[in-house]
Amino acid sequence: MDDSKVVGGKVKKPGKRGRKPAKIDLKAKLERSRQSARECRARKKLRYQYLEELVSSRERAICALREELEMYKQWCMAMDQGKIPSEIKALLTGEEQSKSQQNSSRHTKAAKTEANNSSW
Repeated sequence: MDDSKVVGGKVKKPGKRGRKPAKIDLKAKLERSRQSARECRARKKLRYQYLEELVSSRERAICALREELEMYKQWCMAMDQGKIPSEIKALLTGEEQSKSQQNSSRHTKAAKTEANNSSW
């Protein structure tokens, strides 16, 4: 008993369906695999570059924050000794000036708003 079938004048043997890979297909498959590996390595390289840049920027931020913390510690030590650092004096006078400027600008805005409302 032969399990082969005649279809359209050709004899087909039972077995796996579909196309069987030829050597050309194997070469193409290997080339696609190599290309995919190259692209994967390129993506990995870019990802590592991005992460290294991120780490270095965070390290710079940490250094800046440490310097700021050290400055505040020195200010606190100076104030404990009864001295007011000049930077704090400048900040306080700057805040007072900005508050007076904000108050004057609020009065000016309020006057403009009243003038606009009365013209209606």
